[in-house]
Amino acid sequence: MNILFRADSSSIIGTGHIMRDLVLASQYRKKGYHVIFAVQDLQGNINHKIIESGYNIELLKSNTLTELHSIIKKYNIKKIVIDHYKINWNFEKKLKKKSNIHITSFDDIYLKHYCDTVYNHNIYADKKRYIDLVPKNCTFKCGSKYTLLRDEFIKYKQTIPTRNKSIFIAMGGADIADLNIKILKVLKKVAPTTINIITTKANSNLHSLKKHVKGEQNIHLHIDSNQVASLLAQSSLAIITPSVIANEVSFINIPFIAIKVADNQQEMYQYLKKKKIPVLESFHKDKLLKKIKQFLSVKHD
Repeated sequence: MNILFRADSSSIIGTGHIMRDLVLASQYRKKGYHVIFAVQDLQGNINHKIIESGYNIELLKSNTLTELHSIIKKYNIKKIVIDHYKINWNFEKKLKKKSNIHITSFDDIYLKHYCDTVYNHNIYADKKRYIDLVPKNCTFKCGSKYTLLRDEFIKYKQTIPTRNKSIFIAMGGADIADLNIKILKVLKKVAPTTINIITTKANSNLHSLKKHVKGEQNIHLHIDSNQVASLLAQSSLAIITPSVIANEVSFINIPFIAIKVADNQQEMYQYLKKKKIPVLESFHKDKLLKKIKQFLSVKHD
């Protein structure tokens, strides 16, 4: 059976949608599904990741129902996974009427969806909040039970025997708020330590970041790395966004500080705040420095 994933990535959208879809796609592939991705060729995309994973790609010229439906007909698609903020209830309802396809809709922020299954894999997800947002016969895949974790993270679930004093920074694959350099400047004010920065080629600020870290012996820049879990597992502290990576860091059980950089991170931000995890509603150098110093002043195993 063929299954279609509809998602995009870019320097503006970020890379998280595609990365989590690749995890879910691998699960479908193990069940015998033939996976196709329908994506746009946007600036700073990571479509190469899809190809490297062995999936077929259909490049879209637009985000229209007509073009998407033509691909559904071409491959005789019976199931579609939609992971896109610009595809809403109305779009999904028209798609359902036109093709009678089984629709799984990814959602992070409790939007209304016309789908057969709503998928919120974040640790804060609450299926009760979807009752009036989806059709009555909709099924729910919500919460940590359904968190999509790459194999590399599952490998490092066990207690980490050699955690060192390095600091891990991940401001999203695209770093849409351009915070990596600002965070590095804050860290210069505390005791010297090894710093690992995770980013991708989708980062429109990559050139200036490379220039900033050039010659810095303790700062290591990792671009499109496949060793994220390993680097994270060895760290004593992570500075991240309250996004998909918060699920991964929580899974490995590494202390972290989260800085919100986008509106769609509000639910995770509020959840972490309630859990008394250090969070910032937006970047503020003095507040971040204070939280880092508070962390360093406490003895950690």
